[in-house]
Amino acid sequence: MDDAARGAAALQASDFPAAIAAYTAALKVHPKSVDYRIKRATAYQRCAPANWAAALADASAAVRLAVARGSRELTTQAQFRRGVALFGAERYADAAFVLDLVRQRDDKVQGLDIWEMKARKKLEGLEEGDPRGVRTAVEVPPEDEGAENGAEGNGNGQKVDAAAPAASEEKKPALDKIKHDWYQNNDNVYFTLLAKGVPKEQTSVDIQPGSLSISFPTAHSSTYDHTLEPLYAAVDPSGSSYRITPHKIEVVLKKATPGKWSKLQGDQAIASGPTPTTTTTATADDAVRSAVYSHAAAAAPSTSSGGPAYPSSARGGPKNWDKLAAELTAKKAGKSSAKKDAHGGGDDDDAGGGASAAAQDDLDDDDDDDDDAGGDEVNAFFKKLYAGADQDTRRAMMKSFVESNGTALSTNWDEVSKGKVETQPPDGMEARAWEH
Repeated sequence: MDDAARGAAALQASDFPAAIAAYTAALKVHPKSVDYRIKRATAYQRCAPANWAAALADASAAVRLAVARGSRELTTQAQFRRGVALFGAERYADAAFVLDLVRQRDDKVQGLDIWEMKARKKLEGLEEGDPRGVRTAVEVPPEDEGAENGAEGNGNGQKVDAAAPAASEEKKPALDKIKHDWYQNNDNVYFTLLAKGVPKEQTSVDIQPGSLSISFPTAHSSTYDHTLEPLYAAVDPSGSSYRITPHKIEVVLKKATPGKWSKLQGDQAIASGPTPTTTTTATADDAVRSAVYSHAAAAAPSTSSGGPAYPSSARGGPKNWDKLAAELTAKKAGKSSAKKDAHGGGDDDDAGGGASAAAQDDLDDDDDDDDDAGGDEVNAFFKKLYAGADQDTRRAMMKSFVESNGTALSTNWDEVSKGKVETQPPDGMEARAWEH
């Protein structure tokens, strides 16, 4: 693995000092790489505490190189990193100016909305004449932007020695070992930022429908900022909360739509308005669960049948899945027969009467689906899907779903019949035995 690949892997793993060291080595070989400078600037910004001077020098150099190359996309990425670095350096007017340049080029840049909002809030809180509210930045930064802090060269092929500041920062106490973790259930996401000595009165926690931002001053005269944007899915800010303790910051994000998140951050920007009602994967999963459970409960299988019993850890003993599937099929057939009797069977004298009865049957079927699903079209769809399956598919679905505690669903009876289907908890959660 080369230095750039090591840097990318370290950045992905949130090992920012290692990412800085790797990209520094890569830049010695390719000093005019715009991408390496953008990535190293990102690592500097995410260190604890952040090295804003080094980040600004890298981002500014990346802008100059990208402009010289004529790459619009790289220029946009570099300008965004530059805007974030200017904010961290408390040059709020300059940050707002650069972030506006980014928006003019691409208003869908991940994280742009929240950093613009942060810059506006800072500017609104400044007194008249405060130098932090005076813009001095220009579109293409001069070669000395950020270099006055002694962190970087000019980014045009000269020797770069930017790993040393990060190494010295590593030795500092307090917030150097900030970590974060998260887990979830169907309704909430629980995010924890582990950091000792966070000043409660000076900590900002901003929860938006599509983002979470936490910032507070550190012991090293800098600001630590942790921003997640966009989140994997929309949250409800009014139903969310946070708590600051001497050792950590705990945030509870209320999901706008219940269901499982496969990761904490997403790839698509989330609108700040009301969340549209859509059929998500989680909704479909819930509908399948409802369909299988309702059919299984209605059938109420007995374990005393003489049919084959497949392996099960249920306290009531093994279930006869063949018998259960047969009962469900018989139930469907009986339901159709009852409808025929109700409409006078097939003995109507005229074709119009037969057509009327058939139409009524369709209406009755729709009514039954609505009753079972509580008016939910997705739920009704999966019930129809289940009802139309063959016996092997049905018993495979029921056995896999029940034995896995609702975490797995299979239609392959050849595979499911071989033994118990194990519980497969969602990412970030673990299966535990029921204590009684």
